[in-house]
Amino acid sequence: MKRILIFVLFLVLHSVLLAQDSATFFMPLAGQPWTLQQCILQAQTSNLQVRQAQLNAQNAQINLQQSKANLLPNVNANASHTYQYGRTVDRFTNSFANDRVLSQNFYLSSNLVLFSGMQNYNAIQQNRYNFQSGMLQVEQTQYDIGMNVASAYLNILYAEEQLHVAETQVKITADQVARMQKMVDAGAVAKGNLLSLQSQLAQEELALVNAKNNVMLAYLTLTQLLNLDSAAGFAIVKPDLAAPVGNMLTTSPEQIYQSALQAQPAIKKAEVDFMSADKGVDIAYGGLSPTLSVTGSIGTGYSGLSKTVESSTYSGNDTVGVTTGGDFVLVPTFNNTFQVVPFSDQLDNNLNKAIGLQLTVPIFNRMQTSSNISRAKIQRESAQVNIDLAQQQLRKNVEQAYADANAAWLRWQASEKAVQAQQEAFRYTEEKFNAGVLNAVDYNTEKNKLAKAQADLIQAKFDYIFRLKVLDYYQGKPITF
Repeated sequence: MKRILIFVLFLVLHSVLLAQDSATFFMPLAGQPWTLQQCILQAQTSNLQVRQAQLNAQNAQINLQQSKANLLPNVNANASHTYQYGRTVDRFTNSFANDRVLSQNFYLSSNLVLFSGMQNYNAIQQNRYNFQSGMLQVEQTQYDIGMNVASAYLNILYAEEQLHVAETQVKITADQVARMQKMVDAGAVAKGNLLSLQSQLAQEELALVNAKNNVMLAYLTLTQLLNLDSAAGFAIVKPDLAAPVGNMLTTSPEQIYQSALQAQPAIKKAEVDFMSADKGVDIAYGGLSPTLSVTGSIGTGYSGLSKTVESSTYSGNDTVGVTTGGDFVLVPTFNNTFQVVPFSDQLDNNLNKAIGLQLTVPIFNRMQTSSNISRAKIQRESAQVNIDLAQQQLRKNVEQAYADANAAWLRWQASEKAVQAQQEAFRYTEEKFNAGVLNAVDYNTEKNKLAKAQADLIQAKFDYIFRLKVLDYYQGKPITF
């Protein structure tokens, strides 16, 4: 017994530790940054859009279970307790009653459809496809949410890099303002240069405020996708997004498209929806078939008029007539005492059973079946069009994403060259400005050009990375940085 208790405690402790490890991977501890994978898992399990898709799938599963249950017989029980007043005919004794009569009826019936044009079977197949479609919609929603999370995650990284650039620009200008202030105090330069730098510093400080606000909004967007209560204390892991040595587009758009056809749940869902619509046509045609069912019932009841003779006493003879010979015809009379037949006896005496077959042949139902068939065919054709539309849209999206990724790569390369050239130009401008041979306006102009080039580089960098992730998404690859 001691060994058993130790073993049970070990299992419980092991389960708790596993649960804690799983929770730690899924939900980071307070104050710890979130990885992209943890953000995607959180969104795919708690996002309201995913939850709505899951509820729709559950509803489709219930419909599937109900269609299977429709193959079973139905069983119904009825019971009544009735007081009848006035002149009426009792259904059990077939006698008239003028007083209050108590009657009770108990009835059990069942019906089983043996054949109905295979409608029940086809309904099961259709609901099975509908359930598969619902699950694929859940998967597609999770895919979309994952892509949205990756985009929001990248937006945070982009906003923070922009913030770093803004902080660097403010620091450089602030140092120049301090240096220029000393030179103005010494009478070495005109005060106009200082005022120009101070104006530039004010503009850059405003840009810094906007950059901080953009970071806050980017975090807010991500936490809303994760369905978190607040963005307070929330942080993400910042991966090293180094520049690739070359263009990562090694596959053609056609290859990506063919992979996407196999990976995208939306394409599979459109195909399953077509199969469901095809079964809908079979169900509609089943309405032309006769329906054969077997029925059975058993019933009994109780009546207050159902009585039996309890005792009988001879009370003499009554003259009822005279013969042709003059003799009187006498009939003995009795005084009878009655009692109501007991409840249990009446249940046995009034028991009735029935079983039978019922055949229903549709002859004319105001063109309802014909209309149902026509609508089902249109629905099937519409489902086929949806497949073509989904494939067409997927091809368009893949080709657009491929073109965007290739253009982003070229912009990245051009932006890197522009930043290198602008850095060199600014270094030369700063040397001339420090030597006092260049005014503050020209200095600020070159500095703004450098800041714009750096911003363009950051934007091109993150745009290229995001476009690559979009292509991975279409191919069903996990989204990682």
